[in-house]
Amino acid sequence: MSESTEAEPWPLRRLMTEVVGSGHKSADDMNRQQAREAFDRILDGTPEQTTLGAFWLANRWKRNTPEELAAFVDVMRERSVETAAPDADPVDCGANYDGKHSTALLGVASGLVAAAAGTPVVVHSGDRTPTQKEDAYKHVLDELGVRTDLSPAESADMVDAVGFGFYYQPNFNAEIADLFDRRDEMGVRTFVNTVETLANPSDASVHLGSFYHLAFAKRMTETLQTCESQTFDRIVFFQGQEGYDDVRPGETTVAAWTPAEGLSDFKIETAEYGMDFESEDLEVDDIAADSADITEAVLAGERTGKFADAVALNAALRIYARGDADSVESGLAAARESMDSGDPAERLAALQSF
Repeated sequence: MSESTEAEPWPLRRLMTEVVGSGHKSADDMNRQQAREAFDRILDGTPEQTTLGAFWLANRWKRNTPEELAAFVDVMRERSVETAAPDADPVDCGANYDGKHSTALLGVASGLVAAAAGTPVVVHSGDRTPTQKEDAYKHVLDELGVRTDLSPAESADMVDAVGFGFYYQPNFNAEIADLFDRRDEMGVRTFVNTVETLANPSDASVHLGSFYHLAFAKRMTETLQTCESQTFDRIVFFQGQEGYDDVRPGETTVAAWTPAEGLSDFKIETAEYGMDFESEDLEVDDIAADSADITEAVLAGERTGKFADAVALNAALRIYARGDADSVESGLAAARESMDSGDPAERLAALQSF
């Protein structure tokens, strides 16, 4: 790592030359000061576009450390994120903002099932976020007729009124939203795609996220532990479908962290819960419209089978993540009871009339 003092300036071009830009195997990592200054400059809009693109790509090649990611998150939360905490202490669901393109988005349905079981849930997203620019939480909620262009304070009120709330990125994280054009020109994901999912606009004490590989879950957990701008009582990551916060069928790895117990991981098998379906069985033609239809039908008890099972399992992960159940199995029992009660459908109606 390059030596530095507090007084030394670290523009992106210097960081490229002296620290991160020498290639995948020989690049150094930034220290916290350097990473903070880099992201401050990015949010200020000062780097020349070629330099910014090169910096983003160099960081993608070398892979960011938890210390670097935590510094980015801290800068983002200190200068860009407007938090509004509801009275409830919800589970913060940080799904990839660039959305899904093949399978149904079940987080609205599962969030309402969890809420009806006593586990408040918060979700957040932008609108056609690069690079995929596919359907995310906002688009399913729009199809359901739910208000999404909310101020953070309104989002917090939604959580307390319904048990489920949505925070809209341009309204709570404006400086990240302003990077849209530059991110779109990149053509590949950058570390901004990672840190925006950790914005935690409701100041929740529990985070639930998704990952492709266990090593990434460990890195994200260490990132949140290293952050100075927020603290968590529980952190849970699981292998999500399309990288989203929907559990994939088959074998899924779950990583859970608490201050007392540290990080542990375990596997769940959907077949062990009597759920006989594959990822392909959850594919739909129109993500937003079909997911909204599935949400309404499952919550009304009009649709059973694979989608109802998937909603129940996702609700179970939310219930477990908050510590409202001591295992996924117990969470699943609570989710099933919630769905049988009819309360999730009533909460959807309340969400639509909010």
